[in-house]
Amino acid sequence: MTKELVIKKTISMKTLTKAEEQIMQALWKIKKGFLKDIIEAMPLPKPHHNTVATLLKILIDKKFVQTETFGRMYEYTPLVTKAAYSKNSLNGLIKGYFGGSFSNAVSFLVQENKLSVEDLELLISQLKKR
Repeated sequence: MTKELVIKKTISMKTLTKAEEQIMQALWKIKKGFLKDIIEAMPLPKPHHNTVATLLKILIDKKFVQTETFGRMYEYTPLVTKAAYSKNSLNGLIKGYFGGSFSNAVSFLVQENKLSVEDLELLISQLKKR
């Protein structure tokens, strides 16, 4: 199974808890690393290493992370890119809360004063360039 196929299958089937996402954020930041490296990349307060190790086992089971063994230590590498997971999460949010309509989501952001006229003009400009 190719890495790309694993990414596509994983994204369509699994979602992450908030704690799992925090681990993935740290791993995406460092690209790959050992348990201590992942913990160092996490924001304060740092979670206990047993907690991170347990979450990494779950992420391996969910096919978000793979390991390479070096003696008794594991080096962890993400199988799913941050961009792929972000795309899946955004699509799920739009589908679940805005009936699959990105324009409804943008309208909501405008109504909530989270998107300015300048932001909208920039988006329109980017769309026209495509």
